Amino acid sequence: MSGIRSTCVALVTIMLSSVSLSGCIHDAIIENLSAPYPKWYEEMEFIDDPMSHTDSCFSTPCVRNFTIGEPFSDEIWDETGNKWAVFGNVEGGNCCEHYLAATKEGWIMNFGGEYPTWSEDRGHTWQEYRPSIFSQLGCMEPKPTVPGQEGLGEGSIVQATNGDIISMGWFPYPSASGADQFYAFFYDAEDEEWSWCFNRTPEPFYDRSWQVEVIGPINGGLYGNGPWASLVISNFWHQVQNVGGQISTDGLNYEYFGFPDRDADLDIMEVDLDPSELGTEWDFTKPHKEMRAFPVPSGGLYFPDYFIDGRDAFLDTSLNWWTGVTLGGNSLPSQYCAFDSSTALHCVTTSNSNLTHLLSWDGGETWQNQSYDLSMEATGLEEWEFHSNGVHDLFVLNVRYQSSSGPDVDIAWHVRDFSESMVPDSRTYIGQGDLDSTSGAGNDIRFDFASMGILPDGGSFIAYQDSTDPDPLFSLELLLPPGYIAKSQTF
Repeated sequence: MSGIRSTCVALVTIMLSSVSLSGCIHDAIIENLSAPYPKWYEEMEFIDDPMSHTDSCFSTPCVRNFTIGEPFSDEIWDETGNKWAVFGNVEGGNCCEHYLAATKEGWIMNFGGEYPTWSEDRGHTWQEYRPSIFSQLGCMEPKPTVPGQEGLGEGSIVQATNGDIISMGWFPYPSASGADQFYAFFYDAEDEEWSWCFNRTPEPFYDRSWQVEVIGPINGGLYGNGPWASLVISNFWHQVQNVGGQISTDGLNYEYFGFPDRDADLDIMEVDLDPSELGTEWDFTKPHKEMRAFPVPSGGLYFPDYFIDGRDAFLDTSLNWWTGVTLGGNSLPSQYCAFDSSTALHCVTTSNSNLTHLLSWDGGETWQNQSYDLSMEATGLEEWEFHSNGVHDLFVLNVRYQSSSGPDVDIAWHVRDFSESMVPDSRTYIGQGDLDSTSGAGNDIRFDFASMGILPDGGSFIAYQDSTDPDPLFSLELLLPPGYIAKSQTF
């Protein structure tokens, strides 16, 4: 057997990107494991050869070893063989964050910085949509950044269910007038082309945007009609002042859009949250959790726990607001919920250093749950995010917590086959867990929010921060179950 393994390693050196030989690499790693590990971990294979990534992490991806072990104890299985590719802010981030998302075509998208950035080949090469001349018909405006203020932009990005990509860039105070500027960036999936449009905001300060698709067809009256609507809210406007948001039915031209008061008494709408089936595109339309809303397959957008008394809000396909309830007349248990292609409705709640994953198969009428208790090792939760993939029956929960020993720690729980059991299979420590950071302007070391996604092949990519780089990084999973790899080759 040792001779076969030596041959495998030699062949991999020649064929760096061969998925078929990836198991050979892991065979050698398994020999070095010093702690008990489950049988399924031994069967894991590299979907992308770690040797095809460079050793430098300053401007190109590198590979680092992340510790993996039992989900709810200190038992470690592997400290050297669980390899992830690592990327920095040159792949779309900025000083303080990454805004990550995936597409059904397998793109890794990032709009943490000034312009939409993406990779179509698992991070080996990257592209950026930065128009050289800002002079599009109806959208005339100078380049948003001015000398001395480069790098201040940030944005949001997500794929719509029809394959279009909707995104918004915010450039704070880049002009002589000192006013915020907005540039919508839109990718038309049918034409396979990017376009952009300048949009003014009615207020002088907006802050990081969150973005989501409103499922159509939309008959929006003065706001227009389209297959979907794109709704953008401000981190500052929505969470602090509840001023409202911006909406578009073409992905380019946005108008101010008002939200109901938190104590409003709106008519009730029973919303069908129990789809019979969903396409694979539903694994990629989840917005960042801070949007605090999710697209509804039957049409519209649902805001759980929107009103101060715990009632939900619902935005219909005519862009009218309602008090939302399930078909059974119930409210949802958390602000943070999303569907995936399995028709599962996932929600996550938090309390102190505890998180609970809730799962409904009947549109929010009944729930299963799984708790994640960090109270023995954490003094509080810093940031967190979740994603799920119905094709692979996979749920991943990413948490950045303040450890009792001082530094922040980034972890990811994987729940494989969540339809059979919600108990996680493993816990991975993302990065070194040796840096204490705080979100918000004015802090020397900033990690403003968690962000992640899951590719069609089942590999997750997750933002984190440690002492190896002054800015937040993000990492891409390379080691996957062979069943995932087989599925990915059929897409």
